[in-house]
Amino acid sequence: MDLDVERLLGAVERTVSSLERDGQAARAVTLARSYATTVEDLWDAVTSAERIPRWFLPVSGRLELGGRYQLEGNAGGTIRHCERPSHLGLTWEFGGDVSWVEARLCNDGTGRSRLAITHTALVSDHWHKFGPGAVGVGWEMGLLGMELHLTRPNEPKLDGATFHTTRDGKALIVGSSAAWGRAAEAAGTDPDVARAAAQRTAAFYTGDTVAPD
Repeated sequence: MDLDVERLLGAVERTVSSLERDGQAARAVTLARSYATTVEDLWDAVTSAERIPRWFLPVSGRLELGGRYQLEGNAGGTIRHCERPSHLGLTWEFGGDVSWVEARLCNDGTGRSRLAITHTALVSDHWHKFGPGAVGVGWEMGLLGMELHLTRPNEPKLDGATFHTTRDGKALIVGSSAAWGRAAEAAGTDPDVARAAAQRTAAFYTGDTVAPD
């Protein structure tokens, strides 16, 4: 499957912000882009147990307010906010850590809708090593999956196990990692620190090596 890498990278808005969560230093990573569909259809794709696996990961659990969900091989958590068709909020529990994810949907012009995802995590050694790309790149691949689901519904989903080895997959990951490095710089991170974290993020997702610090 050929992908327009530059267009896909340019379609995503990326921001990083500093805040406090439960009295501790935290960072919020937000990415957004628009799709040629209605808000109602986009909401259904984001929340339907039948559609989520078509663009993201298989999911199980009780997908309703207060229910718990589990993504296959990844995070689980509790659905804490559900305001159809504009706001979904949940905990993201993985590897013994808890972070928070919110999805907000709105109209974005005639025939288009906007999806914004914010992932908030406490500052940790993991953040210092990888920066915002640690979650940003992963969610960006999810936004790509959503585009393909909406525009090419009859084609097979990208293979997550091999996508990083393809020409376009690697280009997207490297480009996304660099873009998150720039977003970190814009948020006040030292440029050298931001670039080093972006390189480590790209290496993690592609399986390449990066020179030791």
